[in-house]
Amino acid sequence: MSEIRLVDRDYVIFREIDKWRVLLGRHLKILAGFDGQRACDRRLRKLIDFGYIKRRKILYGMPSIYSNTYQAEKIINASNSNKESIRIEQLTHDIIVVEMAIYIHKFGVPFDSIISEKQLHRMDGFSVRKHRPDIVFPFNGNKLCVEVELSLKAKDRLEKIIKDNFMEYDNQIWVVPDFKSKIAGILEKNKSAYPNIKILELEEIKKNE
Repeated sequence: MSEIRLVDRDYVIFREIDKWRVLLGRHLKILAGFDGQRACDRRLRKLIDFGYIKRRKILYGMPSIYSNTYQAEKIINASNSNKESIRIEQLTHDIIVVEMAIYIHKFGVPFDSIISEKQLHRMDGFSVRKHRPDIVFPFNGNKLCVEVELSLKAKDRLEKIIKDNFMEYDNQIWVVPDFKSKIAGILEKNKSAYPNIKILELEEIKKNE
């Protein structure tokens, strides 16, 4: 087998895989700036063949998920980055989180300035485990956070997260199934106390894929 010469885009691929809990081929096409899915898939296939990344089928009917091998982790200085187990019940949530990052990017926010929950927990240190938003990013001089909330948490827990986000961020964007959901109803009721709440329907993200 001939050797592979790594290019800048390959390092982007390794870093993006390291950044998110779950990453699909269609995400990498956009995050790494490929012109088309075919070109992206061919490069991913090469990186698999040369032992830099792995592709796994987690659930029937769902696209494969990519992860870095030790070889790629060493290159980007991210050892132990893929030791977290994938939670099947959170797959849809984790996929939507990445799609929300892509949605945000369309408003001129560089991918490099979008910080994932995974990165936030690393900054905290693994001995500290507290709630962190799914995404944090800067926009027009403000610090924003995103919470993808597809299933209803206990009301008191949800309201504590709302309050904490109000104290720490200029705006908090909540992605909900739709405006008629119970989650949206709780958020609406909290807007008077916490006016930095913005609510976004899941369909708004999906139509921008």
